[in-house]
Amino acid sequence: MPLQTFRYAACGGFNTLLDIVLFYCSFHFLLHEQLVHFLGFTISAHIAAFIISFCFTFPVGFYLSRYVVFQQTDVAKHIQAGKYFTVVFICVLLNYGFLKLMVDYWGWYPTPSKIATTFFVVTFSYLSQKNFTFKAPAQKQ
Repeated sequence: MPLQTFRYAACGGFNTLLDIVLFYCSFHFLLHEQLVHFLGFTISAHIAAFIISFCFTFPVGFYLSRYVVFQQTDVAKHIQAGKYFTVVFICVLLNYGFLKLMVDYWGWYPTPSKIATTFFVVTFSYLSQKNFTFKAPAQKQ
């Protein structure tokens, strides 16, 4: 296994575990599995828990990716942060869509749905971060 893939798996695994733990704790203990009323909107507890966990795992994931996984870059941090946000935003949409489908339409439990969603989103994220956000500069011959 290439070192970069191992680092991505280790850092991503840590951040994913953090995400699932924060999701679980938010859903069960902070939100008590109840609807959330915020600024005139009603948000289901599993979507609110997803938003809460995202607020923590987004910056953790960026810094782990930039400084541990994809170190071979000279692109400015703010440029990478913008690209990272774009990929993560797509991942948010994928997470939201899969959670709505699995929980609201298929009737699955929220935490197993989050875990199943993670498998799909992690694959997309790795390929996008490697080939877009943190793409290594071209080698000069």
